[in-house]
Amino acid sequence: MQSGWLKPHRSSKQEIADLFGVADRDITACQTRGLIADWRLNIAYNAGLQVATAAAGYEAARVGHHYRVIQSLVLTLLLDAGTIAEFDDYRKMRNTSDYERAGLISDTDADGMLTLALRLRKEVELWIRANHPTLIC
Repeated sequence: MQSGWLKPHRSSKQEIADLFGVADRDITACQTRGLIADWRLNIAYNAGLQVATAAAGYEAARVGHHYRVIQSLVLTLLLDAGTIAEFDDYRKMRNTSDYERAGLISDTDADGMLTLALRLRKEVELWIRANHPTLIC
């Protein structure tokens, strides 16, 4: 926070419900049969990003927003460096497939991001219930 890339943010019950709603929609959508791996990873990544945002308790700077939200999980959920690095690797894959080159994502990559999104969804909800129970419907 001293660097200015995170600012304290007071969430509301509605904001948390909305973020979980988007994440749940995306978790379902990325499992649609016939979707190419690039899109499956992109959708699963968005689900993970939404739940990470719900956990943040901070507002991340617009520059490098996704990176900042992911890195903030070390402050909130106390995630290990390996999980943070894994999430950041998926962020990089998503950026490359979105902006530079199609067809780089494998089904294994997409499945891995989905597994991470599901894990984060569960962990973030448990964390909010334990630390901010008034924010859960």
